[in-house]
Amino acid sequence: MNLSLLDPFSLAQDYPESLTSELRAGHSTCIRFNRKGDLLASGRVDGAIVLFDVETNSLARILRGHQRQVQYFSWSACGRYLLSCSQDFRVIRWDLTKTGLESSRSVRFPAPVYCAEFHPKNIGIFCCALYEESPYFVDITGAKTIKRQLPTSPKRAAMSDDEATEKRAAQDAKQLTTASVFNSSGEFIITGTSKGWINITSTSTLETVYSMRPTNGCITYIRLTLSGRNMVLNSSDRIIRSIVLPDTFSVTAEAEQLEVEHKFQDVVNRLLWNHVTFSGNGEYVAASTYHNHDIYIWERSLGSLIKILEGPKEELGVCEWHPSRPLVAAVGLESGRIYIWATTNPQRWSALAPDFAEVEENVEYEEHEDEFDVQPVEDVKKRRLHLETEEVDVVTIEPVRGEDMTSWQMPVSLEEEETESEDENIRIEGPRRKKSPKPVKKKKKRRLVLHGEDV
Repeated sequence: MNLSLLDPFSLAQDYPESLTSELRAGHSTCIRFNRKGDLLASGRVDGAIVLFDVETNSLARILRGHQRQVQYFSWSACGRYLLSCSQDFRVIRWDLTKTGLESSRSVRFPAPVYCAEFHPKNIGIFCCALYEESPYFVDITGAKTIKRQLPTSPKRAAMSDDEATEKRAAQDAKQLTTASVFNSSGEFIITGTSKGWINITSTSTLETVYSMRPTNGCITYIRLTLSGRNMVLNSSDRIIRSIVLPDTFSVTAEAEQLEVEHKFQDVVNRLLWNHVTFSGNGEYVAASTYHNHDIYIWERSLGSLIKILEGPKEELGVCEWHPSRPLVAAVGLESGRIYIWATTNPQRWSALAPDFAEVEENVEYEEHEDEFDVQPVEDVKKRRLHLETEEVDVVTIEPVRGEDMTSWQMPVSLEEEETESEDENIRIEGPRRKKSPKPVKKKKKRRLVLHGEDV
């Protein structure tokens, strides 16, 4: 019924228009929607993870396991498992069907973790990129954790000069992996380095099969569409690049297997991009800006800028696009709030009744002959008794347009404790601390002297 009240032309719009709401549960640092789009994971500076229900914007669950700031999230395809990484050198896999200590599986690394991504078909396998360390391929399917390092040096063509080869090998050894994801089939791992290289590593052999260098700057982020056919790169040279991915990579081919489709940038202001993401259908690219409060949206197929979302007067960090709706969420770096942009849908009240008409000005109403007649008391009582005996179903959830009701749904916990509020924390240089209680001032007793006598 609610969909019938909305304008069909506004429902066809694929990108958001204006800031509509805010979410707050502590100081958030990163967010990510699950594949279904009914849950939003939010990581905080204190290491706690808050799950929001997207339909009601309410708190669904709190997960506690990290000791420091949460850096990155990855959802499994079924939505039952959540992978989180933090600055406390750990990656935790959460099982949302369970509670307590049994809900997590923790893996510790020798350095803080930039990002960790699930294998698309196996929840027991993930890849991760570390701070100033080699990336890892991790298998936690069994009771014992298996960690294997991934290569960082790119695969170059053979060179005849031995000195040049040794010089390049020494330069390649200094490269650091800053981002890592799986392709759609899980057969390859795509990693980005600090020198602008993209390395394609085979999952079975853990050897680099192909490398290319689309930029000279550091690759800070890699994101794939839900279908896995397109990839977007964010780098320190202030240019966002979209690349079409092939179904497979040839191990022996020397030709270019990855081609840059479009380059997105702000030619006038030369803005640096904090975070970049795809829309649910992969047709749009959105990015948050450095030292700015706007979100830029481009159309991927044409490479043209179509919308600039104006937000609050603070810099925005991680931004995410809902997988099935024209809805964008972003995190404010200063306040830690989660801001949500969506479309404003004007309601069509004429859908309530076929003879209902909307008028621009007030019109004098003509009363019908029997419209306000007094009804017998007995008929009124019968109607009320009939309404009281009618059974109302308040448990069944009607499916939303395009939603698969056969998929798993996380049970919402209604007894979650209150999270820290805005007044409990203040922003300082370095870690966040709680305000110290103000000292209570003692009132001084005044003494009045009259003619040499105390009163």
